[in-house]
Amino acid sequence: MSQYPANGISIEAETFGDPKHPAIVLIMGLGCQLVVWPVALCEALAAAGFHVVRFDNRDIGLSEKIKGERDPQFFKNILRSKLGLRVRAPYKLADMALDTLGLMDALGIQRAHIVGLSMGGMIAQTLALDHVDRLLSLTSIMSSSNNPRLPQASLKVQKRLVRRPKSKERDALIDHGAETWMVLASPHAVPSEAERRMLATLSVDRSIYPRGYIHQLLAILASGSRHKRLPEIKLPTLVIHGEDDPLVPVAAGYEQAKLIPGAKIEVLKHMGHDLPAPLLPRIATLITKHANAATA
Repeated sequence: MSQYPANGISIEAETFGDPKHPAIVLIMGLGCQLVVWPVALCEALAAAGFHVVRFDNRDIGLSEKIKGERDPQFFKNILRSKLGLRVRAPYKLADMALDTLGLMDALGIQRAHIVGLSMGGMIAQTLALDHVDRLLSLTSIMSSSNNPRLPQASLKVQKRLVRRPKSKERDALIDHGAETWMVLASPHAVPSEAERRMLATLSVDRSIYPRGYIHQLLAILASGSRHKRLPEIKLPTLVIHGEDDPLVPVAAGYEQAKLIPGAKIEVLKHMGHDLPAPLLPRIATLITKHANAATA
């Protein structure tokens, strides 16, 4: 892994495969570090003939942390968003999209297949809308246009995402992370406790910065909905969504497929808001076939 200058900040990234091959840039979701992209998935994409890039978004992992207000008034801004009022945020998704382009510049990548997961899919949509000349294709995984009329996460999941760990001790943070992954997974394909604890441990040992999570969530709220602009996307687009997603209900995936001209959708059974190991070969195949077809 290495640090790269991007959009005036420093971004931590890791690459797989031959840099001479077509690039696939993976954009991670809210509060999640690059390690949430499974190595098995990255290696499968590289083996299929792609140069794969995964990275920590700003404010998370080993990428640069952004200074913001000491009290970002998290819950007040959530209420303002629900009332249709302006949300105050240190940055927006458009800034995170520019981070991605800056990283591509640093790596010498002119155009790439962009794959975004959850919030990463929102950033990917923003790239497709505002910087289409830098993209070869778009893959949006378990993401949303942020249309307020779409079905929302269950109250149980919403409470989980704003619940604080019992303490700041390492073991308590790992326990909290593992429990959160259990809530987000499909009830039909819950990762083992060992798998959940391994992922939580990787994240905790790399970096702990709770304010970054709040900043990113405010960025989502401040950026508003893209549903009216999705028909403007003129790129080969694939939507992948879990049938059992408890955080972003599958209706959000169907909306993207309906609004983006020519978009295709794959709804995966037994998939929640995660990347379960049994489905990784299927997901890798979907992404590679879509990327190859886009550049054929």
